[in-house]
Amino acid sequence: MRKTKAKKRPLLPDPKFNDQLVTRFVNNLMLDGKKSIAFKIFYDALEIVEGKKGETEKTALEIWKDALTNVMPHVEVRSRRVGGANFQIPMPIRADRKISMAMKWLILYSKKRNDKSMALKLANEVVAASREEGAAYKKKSDTHKMAEANKAFSHFKF
Repeated sequence: MRKTKAKKRPLLPDPKFNDQLVTRFVNNLMLDGKKSIAFKIFYDALEIVEGKKGETEKTALEIWKDALTNVMPHVEVRSRRVGGANFQIPMPIRADRKISMAMKWLILYSKKRNDKSMALKLANEVVAASREEGAAYKKKSDTHKMAEANKAFSHFKF
């Protein structure tokens, strides 16, 4: 590559939980630069999760982090052209890409839910993902199944 790699910009931690991961999630959740609305949606969703958690000792933030780790994929398939044929080759995923994929899947499948508000949709998807169910968790398991099915082509690594 000709150009130097761009430096990673430091993220400011969020005001309520003092956590950079929350800020990263809110940045993915944000539409049209409306960060304050994205923070409100996220904090409202955590309030709803707090109400739904039942008698577990975990806080809403811990439930959200559990949901994120449950949705995080470890392998993915990448297309590679070998001798005129395209093969789906399973590859391990970098740590920062794992996190960003999990966040994007949680947000995408939250938007597709049939609930009243975005905060309620996000809360329901987070609760489902923390219990290892829901659409985002299914996406992760489908990704892993695809990698498992194409394990025979793993010798074509990049």
